[in-house]
Amino acid sequence: MAIPASDIKFSGSIPALYDEHLVPLIFEAYAAETAPRVAALAPLRVLETAAGTGVVTRAMARTLPPGVELIATDLNQPMLDRAAATGTQRPVQWQQADAMQLPFEDASFDAVVCQFGAMFFPDRSAAYAETRRVLRPGGAFVFAVWDRIEDNEFADVATQALAQLFPTDPPRFMERVPHGYHDRHVIERDLASAGFAASPGFETVAARSRAASPQAAAFAYCQGTPLRNEIEGRSGSLTEATAICERALARRFGTGPIDGKIQAHIITARR
Repeated sequence: MAIPASDIKFSGSIPALYDEHLVPLIFEAYAAETAPRVAALAPLRVLETAAGTGVVTRAMARTLPPGVELIATDLNQPMLDRAAATGTQRPVQWQQADAMQLPFEDASFDAVVCQFGAMFFPDRSAAYAETRRVLRPGGAFVFAVWDRIEDNEFADVATQALAQLFPTDPPRFMERVPHGYHDRHVIERDLASAGFAASPGFETVAARSRAASPQAAAFAYCQGTPLRNEIEGRSGSLTEATAICERALARRFGTGPIDGKIQAHIITARR
């Protein structure tokens, strides 16, 4: 199924808002889970796809030995610009690249890492085949995808609240894309179609998402993700949409600092 351009558009103010608000809310916890798994593979050369604003890149830069070469790529140059501006504690090569057509030689990496990017690939089997192509024999593909939206409480509450604001055409970005690729059998099928013959390692990891207030969480989701594009595309007010999500989160979690469940799968496939 074709992915709308608005679902993969991370530009304008989104990269900065995403990095400042959404990264600490939901992504840092899984960067801390992913980086040690990559380090345990003892790679010498690592490629990251869909690196976004670099939360996993920074975690790997801290965790991997200094001699490991790390190349971080993303389809959206504004996201990489934000990542490079934030920087890492050791050199990283930032490079714009499409995971569907990687500009790297065959068998040139020991590990490929992708945290919460696979859901955005228009053809996941084709993207996985590209990943397999650039992996050396015995190399590993480590990637994370979100579990179903019902197991990710803030996203679920926000999606339900926006359905009340736009009852005839509810914004379903969160349910459709970030939380739309969680079925283990589908993921295993896509990997097998790409040539990953061995059964992948599959871990479901729960964590906690914490925000200073319901407003902070509502702002992160409504204005720091492509959900913003859906709201604006419906001639909706970002301020009103954020306020509605804030009220829904406050009813569910309280008016002070809030805490909700998040859950994701971390998958390791060997070439």
